[in-house]
Amino acid sequence: MQRTIIIVLLCLTPLTAFSQVYLTKDEALAQHFPGASSIDRKTVFLTDRLVDSIQTRAKSKVESKVVTYYIGRKGKELLGYAFLETSVVKTMPETFMVVIDPKGNVTAVEMLAFYEPEDYLPPKRWLAQFEGKTIQSDLWLKRGIQNIVGATLSAQSVTEGVRKILALYETAIPKEP
Repeated sequence: MQRTIIIVLLCLTPLTAFSQVYLTKDEALAQHFPGASSIDRKTVFLTDRLVDSIQTRAKSKVESKVVTYYIGRKGKELLGYAFLETSVVKTMPETFMVVIDPKGNVTAVEMLAFYEPEDYLPPKRWLAQFEGKTIQSDLWLKRGIQNIVGATLSAQSVTEGVRKILALYETAIPKEP
């Protein structure tokens, strides 16, 4: 009887109970901009022309014309840019951060929150394959980016998000000298 009750309770537990937040935005920014004297939040408003350009370059849909990003500095030195991306993998969301250096190279992709089952979570070493990539890189699954067996939707979602962020960075973000 007691075992039956436990099984019923486990079956009624929502999947979000198994989801995980790995890092907050502030923790991730501090981790990827160590020693930063400032991390400034910026907002850019995309025109229809910019949205079309980004979607064409990324071959991915831009969901919002309002984009928030972060610029890390150590004194007058520009450390880089950080963008947060949230997307639905299968039925639940994931949020990850893409860090780009001043030359336009990805320096990190960090998973912040993942609400799908842990089996579908892209491992850190898989995320590391984006390091050094630019918008000119081959950012397609099974070509320039390895797939994840059993987590294809997660891999596809992150890869598409990185392409979109790099196209956004290249097209719409004001660069500092």
